[in-house]
Amino acid sequence: MKHVRLHQNAKLQVNNKYTLDEYGSHHLTKVLRFPQGQNITIFNGDGMDYLATVLQIKKHCEVEIYDCVKNNSESDLNITLAQGIAKGEKMDFLMQKAVELGVNKIVPIMSERCVVKLKGDKLKKRHHHWCKIVVGACEQSGRSIVPVVENPVTFNEFIDRGVNNGFVLHHRAQKSLLEMDKTTETTVLIGPEGGLTDNEINLAMDSGYKALLLGARVLRTETASLAAIANMQLLWGS
Repeated sequence: MKHVRLHQNAKLQVNNKYTLDEYGSHHLTKVLRFPQGQNITIFNGDGMDYLATVLQIKKHCEVEIYDCVKNNSESDLNITLAQGIAKGEKMDFLMQKAVELGVNKIVPIMSERCVVKLKGDKLKKRHHHWCKIVVGACEQSGRSIVPVVENPVTFNEFIDRGVNNGFVLHHRAQKSLLEMDKTTETTVLIGPEGGLTDNEINLAMDSGYKALLLGARVLRTETASLAAIANMQLLWGS
């Protein structure tokens, strides 16, 4: 049986018993039909894996933690992905894969060419949905630190924050990552389906972002995000 990892938003301690939240209980009992007496791993975002035994499987599941170990899956490279909001499943997909590749923070950006317009309750629901996507990706990929998903901000709001070691993807840029200095912390700024406008790229560069070329081909936004993260991890992280 595949080993199960579940996120629980609670303070966890060895030798304590816990009732899993509604999602965790449903996943074990209804989806996996998990047997009583078997072991699972729980994490809460503190960087530790908590090893637990399932004591009972009913409407709610009770577990007891018997050990905890340091999770060493995090990269030495701290990456913030500032992503122009893409439509529907594209955004879900790139967030999921970005977490698997080790990104530490995701900032959804409302740029000029964004087709998706979010505000009010719709924005809250989408942000909650994205947070669930990120937690699920951590469960699947073996991470025990949950990346931050910020509330969406406008392009100008994000640029006004300033940046250290920032890169903006631009298909007319001259330099690739191989020509950039190694760093332990970086921000990569990527536009939505229609890309960033020339004005947005210029604003980013005026704010300290370096124009980055990923290759000779023009990539879709979800491809560009993952290619940039994967290459940065290969060169500077893990």
